[in-house]
Amino acid sequence: SDARHVDWVKSYLNIWSELQAYIKEHHTTGLTWSKTGPVASPMSMRSVLTSASCLSPPLPPPPPPPGPPPIFDTETVKDEGTASRSALFAQLNQGEAITKGLRHVSDDQKTHKNPSLRAQCPSVRSPTKSHTPSPTSPKNSPQQSHAPVLELEGKKWRVEYQEDKNDLVINNTELKQVAYIFKCNKSTLQIKGKVNSITIDNCKKFGLVFDNVVGIVEVINSRDIQIQVMGKVPTISINKTEGCHIYLSEESLDCEIVSAKSSEMNILIPQDGDYKEFPVPEQFKTAWDGSKLVTEPAEIVG
Repeated sequence: SDARHVDWVKSYLNIWSELQAYIKEHHTTGLTWSKTGPVASPMSMRSVLTSASCLSPPLPPPPPPPGPPPIFDTETVKDEGTASRSALFAQLNQGEAITKGLRHVSDDQKTHKNPSLRAQCPSVRSPTKSHTPSPTSPKNSPQQSHAPVLELEGKKWRVEYQEDKNDLVINNTELKQVAYIFKCNKSTLQIKGKVNSITIDNCKKFGLVFDNVVGIVEVINSRDIQIQVMGKVPTISINKTEGCHIYLSEESLDCEIVSAKSSEMNILIPQDGDYKEFPVPEQFKTAWDGSKLVTEPAEIVG
């Protein structure tokens, strides 16, 4: 099938064709002596043979040239393949008649109905399935349980793996301390005093109540989060979160809400002893004003 191999074989066969033509033209009856050369006498022949035998032993004749490469009969191979396929399709086209040649097996010869035969026959693995041990899929493996954590590590409050706890409280806080809340579900935490920052990461159905934060409150990769500000906080950031309700206090009305890749965000503002809910826009409209892009929330008319 390779063109280079085909060209090489043709060139190799051409050598023998040209050699055959040359022999037929110049040496039809074999090698001949020159008619114009001197006549060899018996004495000269004997002297030549004697000197040649003394000098060196005669060299063996050269090996015969290799024969021509084998010629593959592709037509025969095609005919055999066509015939075998025709026979196969002929058997498949028999329909229900194909089962006439099957022999009926009685119940005593069936392995699943004869326990003695099962004991004699070793178990045979299916060739279609790989039996090499495969690594355990992380989806099927049981979730590893972690011990709940609520402790101060240096200047960092760690609140991790809390489940169904609605009485979590952090007291005795300092201005340089931070709080990191990780994978807490169906729980509520109250932070008293003033801290530097608070981070909520990978939590579900979690509630946070805090007094004052001098830096930022971040919500990342979470769902169904409720935050109530009792004192003051300058910035609240919401990233990759579905469902976040923020209850602001009178002192924190100047708080900036920064959101990205989040949905179902609502800010509740205190009014007349109650809270009024305002949704955070999720859809925006951008237009070119001639010098720059201008982006504003898109108003959805119901």
